[in-house]
Amino acid sequence: MPSVGVVGWRCVVCGATVDIAEPMVFRCPNATASDPFHTLQIVQRDEPVQCAANEPNPFVAYRRYYAWDSFAEAVGLSDEARTDLVVQVDAKVAAIAGTGFVITPFTRAAALSAALGFAADGGVWVKDETHQVAGSHKARHLFSTLLHLLVAESVGGTPWGDRVADRSTLAIASCGNAALAASTLAAAVQWPIQVFVPTNANPAVLVRLGELGATVTMCPRRPHDPPGDPCVLRYREAVAAGAVPFSVQGPENAWCLDGGRSIGWEMAGETLDRVFVQVGGGALARCVIGGLAQARAGRDGVLPKLHAVQTEGCAPLARAWRRALDGPGGLATAGARWGVCMTPWESEPHSAADGILDDETYDWLGVVNGLVASGGSAVVAPEADVLLANQLAGAHTTIDASHTGTAGLAGLLAIRGEVRDHERVAVIFSGIRR
Repeated sequence: MPSVGVVGWRCVVCGATVDIAEPMVFRCPNATASDPFHTLQIVQRDEPVQCAANEPNPFVAYRRYYAWDSFAEAVGLSDEARTDLVVQVDAKVAAIAGTGFVITPFTRAAALSAALGFAADGGVWVKDETHQVAGSHKARHLFSTLLHLLVAESVGGTPWGDRVADRSTLAIASCGNAALAASTLAAAVQWPIQVFVPTNANPAVLVRLGELGATVTMCPRRPHDPPGDPCVLRYREAVAAGAVPFSVQGPENAWCLDGGRSIGWEMAGETLDRVFVQVGGGALARCVIGGLAQARAGRDGVLPKLHAVQTEGCAPLARAWRRALDGPGGLATAGARWGVCMTPWESEPHSAADGILDDETYDWLGVVNGLVASGGSAVVAPEADVLLANQLAGAHTTIDASHTGTAGLAGLLAIRGEVRDHERVAVIFSGIRR
């Protein structure tokens, strides 16, 4: 069966396009060190998203809608070969992680809904990504990147051709969940990986990274560094020196936006009024609203309001959202004013939800476009709500998620007074407690 067809990529900022058959395309071709303010989006033919019946793996169930699959088809891999690749690599991942990729539960949390005062026909639906590979949604983003790399390598479309022994090292900047997901996938296919982490990284995470064979580089803030996350700065240096982008930031690695859409596809079966998504770098929110939009287009086309949630200890997205609204031309010119709207958080980021303390929301423009399309908003949750959300999740669900993983619920708490009792709202619990 032929792929539904991802045509290629288009830069949201400058309009540059890249054909899907081009290998190793991670950034807009017009992005440079002096003008990094570009980000690619997937260009796909408009067809309803359908899940293959009785298939628990989202990378098989929705295979024909992924960009990596269209790339593989374009360079000559048969339908059978593409399915076999997913199954074979997934088995290797499961051998490392204890589970392969799965369509995760998405159900109404009755006790939590009652505790928050929702009516019987409203309530809170929880997408439980703690059941995913490495305990969070991050592996979804990275698996599409890995599949693309493996296909490109098989046809000699990489700088090292098809010589596995000469592979360039993968590189990622992360404080936790993304690093674990990336290192798990790398270990599954025996691909060397370098992980750039902050000096306050969780010791348990560091131990596991070592067990997975990752090379870990601690990244202190240096006095003479430019503004921004030192882990991302060191990561960019590594990529400039030849490492392969394996990050979960769309402007750095457009392929991460491919696999993340499956979360939205899986949620589209429920009629929802609002979706609260925790935002660090922003790829999750960008992918969820994009996946929902694509899937809902085949139904009624109605989108739930997207609420992008950050903490008061680090909220660059909310600030950029206000700047975009208030600046000349408003949201229509936000991309052209990227460097003015989205700037690094000046003070030291702090919150119990430490996995979303990105100095910048790298995928902010895609998130802002999602807020506009859905009529949503950027929400800044007080730290008290971050703590309360995790307590409520622990008391009223069986999901053992971290403060980062329940931060979307904190956004709901922050604006609960604006949400009617009969509304149907969704949150994503992603990131197990470590």
